[in-house]
Amino acid sequence: MKDALETVNILATYDLTQSLRSVSELHGCSHHTVDRLVKERDSGRAPGAGIDRARVTDAWLTKIEEWVDRSRGRIRADVIHEKLLPMGYPGSARSTRRAVSEVKEAYRRGNKRVHRPWITEPGGWLQYDFGDGPVIDGVKTVLFVAWLAWSRFRIVVPLRDRTAPSVFAALDRAFRLAGGAPTYVLTDNEKTVTTMHVAGVPVRNQQILHFAKHYSVEVLTCQPADPATKGGVENAVKVFKADLVPKETNLREEYASFAELEAACTGFMDQVNTREHRTTRRRPVDMLAEERPTLHRIPTHAHTVAFGLGRKVPENTPMVSFDNAQYSVPAHLLGAEVFVRHHGTGTDARVVIMHAGTHGPLEVARHRPASPGTPAIIDEHFPDHHPKVPGDYTPVPRSAAEAEFLGIGAGARAWLIEAAAAGTARINQKMDEAVALAKLSGITEVDKALGVAAVHHRFAHGDLASLLHAAGNQTTARTAPEARSLTQGTTGWSGLGATGSQEER
Repeated sequence: MKDALETVNILATYDLTQSLRSVSELHGCSHHTVDRLVKERDSGRAPGAGIDRARVTDAWLTKIEEWVDRSRGRIRADVIHEKLLPMGYPGSARSTRRAVSEVKEAYRRGNKRVHRPWITEPGGWLQYDFGDGPVIDGVKTVLFVAWLAWSRFRIVVPLRDRTAPSVFAALDRAFRLAGGAPTYVLTDNEKTVTTMHVAGVPVRNQQILHFAKHYSVEVLTCQPADPATKGGVENAVKVFKADLVPKETNLREEYASFAELEAACTGFMDQVNTREHRTTRRRPVDMLAEERPTLHRIPTHAHTVAFGLGRKVPENTPMVSFDNAQYSVPAHLLGAEVFVRHHGTGTDARVVIMHAGTHGPLEVARHRPASPGTPAIIDEHFPDHHPKVPGDYTPVPRSAAEAEFLGIGAGARAWLIEAAAAGTARINQKMDEAVALAKLSGITEVDKALGVAAVHHRFAHGDLASLLHAAGNQTTARTAPEARSLTQGTTGWSGLGATGSQEER
């Protein structure tokens, strides 16, 4: 086939010579080619366009167009070929593919969506969406991306998941980074925003309605499966994923912790917002300074739905349940409502517990994730608690006699615990005896003797008196000193075995 310049030169030479063979000799081509080009020109057709020949698929184009239209341009050429064969189609699969390709192209041209440029106004719109974040310690993270339509200011916040507390906490942070809240917030039809559709009308989640009222914004959703409605934030998600998620295209190293990912998001957010945008030819951070006065003022404190899932602290134990595990809270929150949520992943994973009191929301506890059956406890949350050890009892008097005995001292308490463990008989009578001895010999000496008895397991009748006697306290017998004793002495035995008579000595 001759190109345009060569075709024009051939026709100009023919007009000059009026000879097909002369032109063919001058241009090095067949005189049949010259004749064809001249006839095409004289008939009003474009020279070199060729002759339209009938194709084997011409008789079947109507059916092919019907199938392409019914499938909205999605049906495959091989499926159409298999459908045509039983109908007597004689062509090859290659001919079918060529015909289907032309029909699909015509269908796309006739049904292509035309986008009109969106003229935004300051303070009007904020769009947000999510992207897959990097994997940290085997846990996949989520990138929350927000985009202010007028200033093109972009915000990225890493999340552990896409639950309502995480999403609303990220939205609150986005408003505070922007310096205010817009009039409208646009997003997808996720469960955190839309619970269902009835006749194509989205039914809003009650949580998002309370959240929107708190910040004085109106939350709107795009049509299902129509990401072009919020193309600005879709492009922002692509930009952040291309740079923040480790890939071969950016050679970024894996993140060692969730805190490292947060720092990377902050750094890259500063980078993209301080360079000139290709559409506005201005820096987004400078345009945000102009847009900020048109944004609504946000409340001092975030909405409680952003703090996490609500939990009621029981009246008798400062523990709350979350994700099949238990976590402690300060004891003064007994009976109060707290909010629990996850934050971070891997070694940085924490369970954060908030309480909204009279002075505003406050973080009251932060735990590592616990497992079912193994509660996470902070000792400071139980100030008056004494650990319970099996077999370790604290004597508590229930009568005046018991109080009098235990009032002797630590030795009496130790004696009672050990005597009870040994199954001592008539233990009440022995306690009364110890009280009586304390009045005679003194509380201090009896307390010492009771302690010795407890250590050596001397719980028989008379053991306490014996121990007091051994300690130098005579309680039951009175003995005379040796100078006044009536006991026979040993002087007569002194001469036993000596030689000589007594007279001689």
